[in-house]
Amino acid sequence: MRRVLMLDEAWTLSPSVALRPEPFGALAYHFGNRKLTFLKRPELVVAVRALGEHPDVRSALVAAGIPATQHAAYAEALAGLARTDMIRPRGEGVAA
Repeated sequence: MRRVLMLDEAWTLSPSVALRPEPFGALAYHFGNRKLTFLKRPELVVAVRALGEHPDVRSALVAAGIPATQHAAYAEALAGLARTDMIRPRGEGVAA
């Protein structure tokens, strides 16, 4: 069952993920599942980094300067990152 990323939920960068800044945005590498993901928008990188510092996804997007009219599109991008465990709901432990 696919989990839907909700704007009003608390999410964070997975502890197994490293972000490497690049001119186009960043590379995200998951050390557990060895997935490599290109974050092609610098604004998305800012939002991903902000997730753990804000009470919910919506607040992180606002802090990253993402207009409210684009929140749904960014939520879809974040949902893709959630499917590969690049980000996870805050409070979830590391999968065994």
